[in-house]
Amino acid sequence: MAAVVELNHILSTSESAEGDGNKLKFHPGMFLEPQEKKIDVKALVVKKAKKACSCTPAKVKELIFSFFPVLQWLPKYKLKEYILGDVMSGLIVGILLVPQSIAYSLLAGQEPIYGLYTSFFASIIYFLFGTSRHISVGIFGVLCLMVGQVVDREVQRAGYDLESNIHSSLHRDLVIDINITALPMNQTSQQLLCDKSCYAIAVGSTLTFIAGVYQVAMGFFQVGFVSVYLSDSLLSGFVTGASFTILTSQAKYLLGLDIPRSNGIGSLVTTWINIFRNIHKTNICDLTTSVLCLLVLVPTKEMNEYFKSKLKAPIPIELVVIVAATLASHFGKLKENYGSGIAGHIPTGFLPPRPPDWDLIPSVALDAVAIAVIGFAITVSLSEMFAKKHGYTVKANQEMYAIGFCNIIPSFFHCFTTSAALAKTLVKESTGCRTQISSVVTALIILLVLLVIAPLFYSLQKCVLAVITIVNLRGALRKFRDLPKMWCLSKVDTLIWFVTMIASALVSTEIGLLVGVCFSMLCVIFRTQRPEAALLGWAAESEAYESLSSYKNLQTKLGIRVFRFEAPLYYINKECFKSALYKRTGVNPAWVKTAKKKAEKQMLKEKMMNSEGKQDDISVQLVSEPLDFHTIVVDCCAVQFLDTAGIRTLKEVCRDYEEIGIQVLLAQCNPSVRSSLQRGEYFKKGKRHLLFHSVHQAVDFALGAHMQNGSCASDS
Repeated sequence: MAAVVELNHILSTSESAEGDGNKLKFHPGMFLEPQEKKIDVKALVVKKAKKACSCTPAKVKELIFSFFPVLQWLPKYKLKEYILGDVMSGLIVGILLVPQSIAYSLLAGQEPIYGLYTSFFASIIYFLFGTSRHISVGIFGVLCLMVGQVVDREVQRAGYDLESNIHSSLHRDLVIDINITALPMNQTSQQLLCDKSCYAIAVGSTLTFIAGVYQVAMGFFQVGFVSVYLSDSLLSGFVTGASFTILTSQAKYLLGLDIPRSNGIGSLVTTWINIFRNIHKTNICDLTTSVLCLLVLVPTKEMNEYFKSKLKAPIPIELVVIVAATLASHFGKLKENYGSGIAGHIPTGFLPPRPPDWDLIPSVALDAVAIAVIGFAITVSLSEMFAKKHGYTVKANQEMYAIGFCNIIPSFFHCFTTSAALAKTLVKESTGCRTQISSVVTALIILLVLLVIAPLFYSLQKCVLAVITIVNLRGALRKFRDLPKMWCLSKVDTLIWFVTMIASALVSTEIGLLVGVCFSMLCVIFRTQRPEAALLGWAAESEAYESLSSYKNLQTKLGIRVFRFEAPLYYINKECFKSALYKRTGVNPAWVKTAKKKAEKQMLKEKMMNSEGKQDDISVQLVSEPLDFHTIVVDCCAVQFLDTAGIRTLKEVCRDYEEIGIQVLLAQCNPSVRSSLQRGEYFKKGKRHLLFHSVHQAVDFALGAHMQNGSCASDS
């Protein structure tokens, strides 16, 4: 029990005049002892099991309402107050989403109709499962790029020609699906019947299904903490790097070049090499159309942002450009006269549901991991950001379920991966959105296009869709303007951003994400491996102690060194802790002991060679060089935790300094550190290792103890 007493009874000093007034009296101050609770594991497990397995009407209702948040807020919907803003925002987002859905389909390697399917189902499903009132869930450019890379790889493996521009009729695909379902055929005959477009959406929907399963599993097992490893700087760098890859993949459409998409490591460089090799084949009609669209889209988009506070709604310039370009292409017969690439036939209505291709799961399961993590990280971060801004809360776990089902359910309806998108969410918020009713309005706009308007986009040039995609990358590419400010705020975050961006652009998106995560974790490790360490001084007329190197007019107590180590103490930085302590205090116990041993040997040597009188002179000379301090106080306020190596290091430091007559005191240890010290037997019987609530308390104790020892020595 001596160790416990040492831990929990902290001595504090008070100067009181007693007797001759020269002695100090020490009063023990109680240190809170952690209460040890005896836990009956069996009873706890039984209690938890009963609670989990119980089925009451109230619990069933709570479960249903938590799984379908729409049942909670929809009955409370304030029609007169909310409906105008929701309808307006839903209408505007729907108008913006139609051209983007068609454009991003090219990025995902799919026919335009599948982008419209994806946006429609994502809006409806998030309305049912989501907890955020403002985010817009649908097609996101970076995820479309990642899907497109996997689709192109699998299409090429299946033996299809990536350079072919066959625009198959989706009604023929429907007949093929019926025949495959009705007749027993092997995989080879199915591939013969299913053309490139059909196989591409099979790959995309299977990949989407697996990504959704991963996201729901993460929600079920509550592993949303994975997203904490994706910092803001990492995600920003990843999106910017992927934006360069998106721009590169769309450049061939701007020039009207018919070259295959490059996949794998270094695809960005390979694509640009192929573009310059084929630059002489540029379609002048497509190039002219691209330049004209850029000249219209970029200034209007900038004007929308500049006057967003004055405009009630942004100008739907993308829709205007698509309508004008479609009319020009149709009446000018640009495909027949100049060979321009066009969107082709876009049918109306919906295809019957089809399950994912189970045979493709082993090929795309690994690719789905990165897509799932990026999708839910962006969705959860946007949800929490807008919830905080508007004063409500979202459930991160339910958000993972929502985005997971936004991928699982649509994968049976010829859709590809979705997530929240910042640009459309900002438009939604700025146009008066109050609830997810706006998503239903958006879905109705897309449904109108699917049922009536879609075939009218037959003559739309692909270069127009590519321009829309590239113009929407402006936000990500503008991050370069923020680099000076980011560098001033945090050089480490800037370095993480730059490394992730370079790896995502020049290597590949998946490897870039992995490189970014590994590099950011290494940065954390390096920062804890070489943390700040300083001697502290006392601010007069207070109990505060701060770094002597950072503040002026601080005082030090004679004979006491106060040392602060600003990091956890564990196996990686234990040597750094020792070296910093020895350097700041100016005393290395090992060197002091070595010097004493050398002096003792010298004394023995002199004893043998000289008389007794000279030996006494040498002894007096050696003893007359004492150390200039007697106590080290270690401020542990920044030490979040200790591991076994850290505990062992503290033991060694205390033992080594005690051997040369210096005591080591610990101050401001958090409960976790105190518990680790106690379990690590830091407080042994016969030792006087003490803990203190504050540095000031430890310094007072050290001064009082030194004065008392000095008084006792003089009395004796």
